[in-house]
Amino acid sequence: MTETGFGYECSPWELRWRGLDVDALQRTESAFALSNGHIGMRGTLEESEPRGLPGTYLNGFYEQHELPYAEGGYGYPEEGQTVVNVTDGKVLRLLVEDEPLDMRYGVATAHDRVLDFRSGTLRRVTEWSSPTGRRVRVTTERLVSFTQRAVAAIRYDVEPLDEDLQLVVQSDLLANEPIESDTRDPRVAAALDSPLVPQFCQAADYQAVLVHETRASGLRVAAAMDHKIEVDNGLRTRIHAEGDLARLTAAVDVRKGGRLRITKFLAYGWSAQRSVPALRAQVEAALAGGRQTGWKGLIAEQRQFLDDFWATSDIEIDGDPELQQAVRFALFHLLQAGARGETRAIAGKGLTGPGYDGHAFWDSETFVLPVLTYTMPDAARDALRWRHSTMDKARARAAQLGLRGAAFPWRSINGAECSAYWPAGTAAFHVSADIADAVLRYMYATGDIEFERDCGTELLLETARLWASLGHFDHHGHFRIDGVTGPDEYSAVADNNIYTNLMARRNLSAAADSCRRHPDIAARFGVDTVELDTWRSAADMMALPYDQELGVHPQSEGFLQHDEWDFAGTEEEFYPLLLNYPYFDLYRKQVVKQADLVLALHLCGDSFSPEEKARDFAYYEARTVRDSSLSAGTQAVIAAEVGHLQLAYDYLAEAALTDLHDVHNNVRNGLHMASLAGAWQGTVAGFGGLRDHGGQLSFAPRLPGALRRLTFRLTFRGTRFQVSIRHTHATYQVLDGPTLDLIHHGERFTVTAEPQQLPIPVLNAGPPPSQPAGRAPARRDASKVRPFINGG
Repeated sequence: MTETGFGYECSPWELRWRGLDVDALQRTESAFALSNGHIGMRGTLEESEPRGLPGTYLNGFYEQHELPYAEGGYGYPEEGQTVVNVTDGKVLRLLVEDEPLDMRYGVATAHDRVLDFRSGTLRRVTEWSSPTGRRVRVTTERLVSFTQRAVAAIRYDVEPLDEDLQLVVQSDLLANEPIESDTRDPRVAAALDSPLVPQFCQAADYQAVLVHETRASGLRVAAAMDHKIEVDNGLRTRIHAEGDLARLTAAVDVRKGGRLRITKFLAYGWSAQRSVPALRAQVEAALAGGRQTGWKGLIAEQRQFLDDFWATSDIEIDGDPELQQAVRFALFHLLQAGARGETRAIAGKGLTGPGYDGHAFWDSETFVLPVLTYTMPDAARDALRWRHSTMDKARARAAQLGLRGAAFPWRSINGAECSAYWPAGTAAFHVSADIADAVLRYMYATGDIEFERDCGTELLLETARLWASLGHFDHHGHFRIDGVTGPDEYSAVADNNIYTNLMARRNLSAAADSCRRHPDIAARFGVDTVELDTWRSAADMMALPYDQELGVHPQSEGFLQHDEWDFAGTEEEFYPLLLNYPYFDLYRKQVVKQADLVLALHLCGDSFSPEEKARDFAYYEARTVRDSSLSAGTQAVIAAEVGHLQLAYDYLAEAALTDLHDVHNNVRNGLHMASLAGAWQGTVAGFGGLRDHGGQLSFAPRLPGALRRLTFRLTFRGTRFQVSIRHTHATYQVLDGPTLDLIHHGERFTVTAEPQQLPIPVLNAGPPPSQPAGRAPARRDASKVRPFINGG
């Protein structure tokens, strides 16, 4: 193993950081976060200090607050929602002969932390010498259980290295930790001052419970801890609980060569309705289950869960060790974000930090869910069930806006719109079509009729109703959707955004088809033949502007007539533009924040010819500044499709390394789930060429020169299969399940358990497109990345 140049060592199945860099704690705490989709714990040190940004989160648990407006307006959301840092159970403070272990004092002769993608744990080894010269070795390991949803656990070992020592450990449950927030940046969470009000506390023996309630949202949270303490003799303990603190203190004399071992079991739960006694009972029961399974049992369950996940989802990259690590890091964190969400949202930062107030965006359906759909489809289903559970709020929002159907929020935790900024919030109606697209993709990939009947048809028909009422037929008979914001937030309230119109067209057609398959459900929601005919007519006559003179599609009507942005005169420090220029200036220029028309080339690629894709991609490359982490993965996909393989490789590396290299300088607030998903998209949909149009999987694989081989695994319709790509050919093989009909570079074939090798045709892409001055992705040169040492 060796360092990458950004503090982490390069290794295929783990992320390791040696030594202590206090200034880097904020970003390593995000990278080392553990989660199961229900509980999220940032990678803070067990001793709590030094720290960057403490955080323990429960999916869906939030506090609400008023949204201030200088001048109100009809339809503006009135309340915001912010994720709450709940009771911290990670704290285990150590005193060595009355001196607290604090990495800022004394000397740390060794300090090593590693996130293991196969065991699902965060491990640490620290050798520390106190200011008076007492030396100890501290070894810890923590997990958030994938198999026992409400449970987390920490093993904490302390060994005297030179002499007998008195050791004291304080194990805490701590609520209302003070947190600093930079509210100048709109991407940062709002500051909450002591949001949790104590409701109950109790402590006895080695166990304690705290219950709190938020002041405004009225949600209750319970946290419980229990301990197993292993030491030779002489143990003295005390436990007590008060409003915001429960603490177990354990004091013991440990001989040189001996060891103090504490295993801490934690359980969390929250509810909007359950009483304090019921919530307390819930976490005590979960805690008893974790305690009964024991540390070794939890570790074994965690490993088995991950073995099953990697058997379905692993990606192997031969030729770029750092990219290999980054892609597995991405997959591991995407799994953590969605594995046990169970009808909760997948936030833009997952549960790794408070960025964007913990809100879920369209990022989930458009970027994250495709990964989960083909690797862990149950998690994708659960995330879509969360959207379905918020249908009443989406209907109410549509009605408030004078529309029919369901208008899903731009950003939310509980399903209500929380965006106080109209152009990039309510006007971004495409989120409803993004949800419909994710529904379709999941149904194609699984054939889950039960989901379609319970949730899918309703989601499709209510979003179709939105488009039917939002758009209109003009005097030429074209169906127009005016006054919307597409994915590019530097263009707002525009007419006939191509991405939005294409996604709406798919939504309308799919809704009509689903209602035809399930006429009883259609009847239940009052869908008649007149409405179905309207949806089909709108889809058939959807307005899709095209500029014959330039030979490209305008991102939206009139976009190509806008003035050009002065890229040459924009200094690097003025990016991202949204923090340095007024929006009105961005709106009237040809400057693109993130892939918009190019995203349409990917998701709706069957609506464009290969020549159109090449011209469109080149045109928008020259105007896209990537002020969003959502963009690079999509640009990698289309660059690969049109044959610019080095450029695709550069973009893939940017997406995959966004968090590990802190490209946007905001990893302290959490990882970027969409960019992590972009690592998968750039690999599997980019170099693998995966497309799913109408339920037919197709592949058009091609490798950049730097990579020798790419292998990935997917699941589709109950079949687990593998695609292995080299420069001249690709090999397909079923690993488990029935045969599949696939398409390889336009040719249909059947993949079986017998490996099938198919040739990759040569594509002459021509000269690569240019980017705005100073905004080209970093050139990726794998030869300059040092390889794994001793096999990693």
